[in-house]
Parts: sequence; C-alpha cells; structure tokens
Amino acid sequence: MDKNKSYTVDEALTRMQSYCAYRDRCHMEVENKLREMRMIPQACEVIITKLIEDDFLNETRFAQSFTRGKFRIKHWGKTRIIRELKQRQIGDYIIKKALKEINENDYVETFHQLADKRLKQLEKDTDYHKKRRRFISYLQYRGWESNLIFEKWHDYNRNNE
Repeated sequence: MDKNKSYTVDEALTRMQSYCAYRDRCHMEVENKLREMRMIPQACEVIITKLIEDDFLNETRFAQSFTRGKFRIKHWGKTRIIRELKQRQIGDYIIKKALKEINENDYVETFHQLADKRLKQLEKDTDYHKKRRRFISYLQYRGWESNLIFEKWHDYNRNNE
C-alpha cells in the first residue's frame, strides 16, 4: 500500500470489503487500516457503517472465530483469549458469547493434554522449584486458569511421591 496515495471513499470501501472478506476483522483493525490509508474520520465512519450494514464487519462473528481458532490451534486458555479480545476493544457481552464456542469437555481435555505434555518435557528437571515454576508459567502464559494449573500440579506430585 502506497503511503502517499489518497483514496476516495468508494476506493477505500472496496479495499476494506476485500480486507474484511479475507478473514473476520474487529472494528479496531479496520479503523487502524483506514488510518493507515489516511482517511478522514467522517469517511471512516461512513465506510465502517457500510461494512457493518453489508455484514463485512461483525464483532460477534469475529470474536467467535477468534476464540475457536486460538483455542483449537494455539491451545490458549480462556484468560488469554479474554485478554486478547479486550485488547481489541471487544465488549464483555460479546466476549461471553464467544467463549460459549468452546466445549467445556474439550477445554478440560485440552488442558490436561497440554499439562501432561509439559510435565513430560520437564521430567529431566531435578530442581523441584524450577520445575514447578516452569510448569506454572508455561500454562499461565497460555491463559489457563490458576485453579486448573495448581490442581494439576498437586495431582502430579501426589502421584509421583
């Protein structure tokens, strides 16, 4: 994209339709892209309104696909997904709705698979505190809830005493 090029509202709208059709986008991404294109605020408003009317831009759909993707592909927990959606200025109601995309049984099963995999990687570690810290920080970084992490750690220790 040429930084010095100026766009008409119609040209910008066409570009944004393609941008949104490629994958679901949130309002913030579209606003940033329009700012990069040096569109004036009034034009941005017109374009965003048109994208919403024509269903190119839908925050709920974006949040739901984002949640499904980050859970299935990156194995993120709910706290990381919530944090990332909030950074994209998605509202609490939409976030709650998006989290319903995650099946609770799949969620728990994925957590245990991830935790078991990490424990296996840490088997060689002989320092208890170092092993514990690495296990906890690995799962917290990926957004898994502390209660699940500590429960898993305690179960692991009970079974390996």
